[in-house]
Amino acid sequence: MKENSLSRKLGLFPATNIVIANMIGAGIFTTSGLLIADLHDPVLMIVLWFAGGIIALCGALSYGELGATFPEAGGEYMFLSRIFHPSLGFLSGWVSFIVGFSAPIAASAIGFSEYLLRTFPDWLGSFSGATSLSPSLVSRLISVSVIILFTVIHSFGIKFGTRVQNVLTILKVVLLIGFITAILFSGKGNTGHFTVRHHGEAGSISPKAIGLALMWIMFAYSGWNASTYIGSEIRNPVRNLPASLLTGTFVVIILYLLMNVAFVYAIPPGEMKGVISVGGLAIGNLFGAAAERVVSVLIAFALFSSLSAFIIIGPRVYFAMARDGLFFKSVAKIHPKFKVPVIAIALQGIIAIIFIITGSLEQILTYMGFSLGIFPLLAVAGSIKMRLKSRVSLKIPGFPIPQIIYLSAGTLILILSFLERPLESGIALATVAVGIPVYFLFRKSP
Repeated sequence: MKENSLSRKLGLFPATNIVIANMIGAGIFTTSGLLIADLHDPVLMIVLWFAGGIIALCGALSYGELGATFPEAGGEYMFLSRIFHPSLGFLSGWVSFIVGFSAPIAASAIGFSEYLLRTFPDWLGSFSGATSLSPSLVSRLISVSVIILFTVIHSFGIKFGTRVQNVLTILKVVLLIGFITAILFSGKGNTGHFTVRHHGEAGSISPKAIGLALMWIMFAYSGWNASTYIGSEIRNPVRNLPASLLTGTFVVIILYLLMNVAFVYAIPPGEMKGVISVGGLAIGNLFGAAAERVVSVLIAFALFSSLSAFIIIGPRVYFAMARDGLFFKSVAKIHPKFKVPVIAIALQGIIAIIFIITGSLEQILTYMGFSLGIFPLLAVAGSIKMRLKSRVSLKIPGFPIPQIIYLSAGTLILILSFLERPLESGIALATVAVGIPVYFLFRKSP
């Protein structure tokens, strides 16, 4: 299948929206409670959110050059295949297929169900009693239903899908700004929460715990590279693709920092510990149960935006792999009317549903965070190689400082995270290793 089977229909605004929508998702709405449980110190948590933003921005600067040079579908798969070797590209695409998009889709769907059920706890109890289904199973069924719905929506074409995406992203950003404004200007929170340490002092926090926290935070920032996966469908990619990465990432950094300040202002660290639906708890603490229900349901539906964006992007990677003969040929099939890779979209939905059935949110975050941290490091190293050989179409100022920061921080995060959670990290490495024989199987296929 030729590259031009995907049409360049997207300008800067929808491309930036896809970046923002990918980044603002389950991570910011669900991980701060888990982070406080390990870090104990709210100020340290906010500092780490800022550090994660800087790392993501350094990655976006590097990918801006790569995206302008290789404006094709596939992201890391395309970059690593062109710069190093098709085997590295395949392994990145393999991880994207198993983990990179399906797992965030699952995490967003789980976040949606958690917030929705926080809004209607009585309904959950009644439904569970009437059907003899456990609350956990009801939550999983809701998550699966959402994935099926958006998988169907994005099978009807990129223009239709991005119209839905634009609306969802705008509503989500408006919601976040409203959430931040309502909390920080309410006068009902407590600045003393910033000096409270829950069950421990900052000095007792291990580097391994900080590394794991940063890995979860980097999951929340994942998506800073989103528009590189749809490079074949962006108009004037040399200008619009880097601009979408940098603009989207900067906007999200600001929103994330303000969101976490709002969380801490509204919730004592002890109450935040381990809570997934932390946004609903923050509003409930300041404005009461009725407001908590309203905001929880709004956040639940805001998670549709990130879930929707992942469903748009992921299949373009599998499409690119199949087109190059490194995946099942049927995955490269483009719908004759809607011009989207329909089989790739459906396959991704199935993998996401399997994640929901088999794992908890914390397990998914750790496994996914480690897996997703590997290949962007190689891609950023590739950007250095391309610049030194003067083979880039666009030179973004600052080289090589952003690349060095990203490579150093990313490598350290992976090492510390492995030491803190060797089981989940080991499974992630095993996922990569399994891709090696799979690559050679596809290479030998006629």
